[in-house]
Amino acid sequence: MQIYGLGLLAFCMIVGSTIGVLLGKLAGVQGDVGGVGIAMFLFIFILQYMEKKKKPLSEEASKGISFLNAIYIPVVVAMSANQNVVSALSGGAVAILAGVISVVGGLLFIPLLTKLEKKISKGGDDQ
Repeated sequence: MQIYGLGLLAFCMIVGSTIGVLLGKLAGVQGDVGGVGIAMFLFIFILQYMEKKKKPLSEEASKGISFLNAIYIPVVVAMSANQNVVSALSGGAVAILAGVISVVGGLLFIPLLTKLEKKISKGGDDQ
């Protein structure tokens, strides 16, 4: 299976990460500072430049980028969840308690937000 558009995204990510690492070194931080954001801006800039030159991405490349866009969020969430669990376990009982309280609090807010949304949508229908 070919994933079109991957080369352009990979190029932007490599350039963004390189600039982010250099910014990190300049700031005295050991790591990437804003590399993903720089890559995103670079990608948007390249796409708009191609549009102005009347050479937009092909349909296959657009579908490939849409595919990568669709899997990006679940991958980031999974990576974050893994890091949070490791940090919580190494952080001790306070970190675990804070995590449990925030999850339970979030679960308790779901019914409240659902009721609020229903009231708002009913109020919008009357007008």
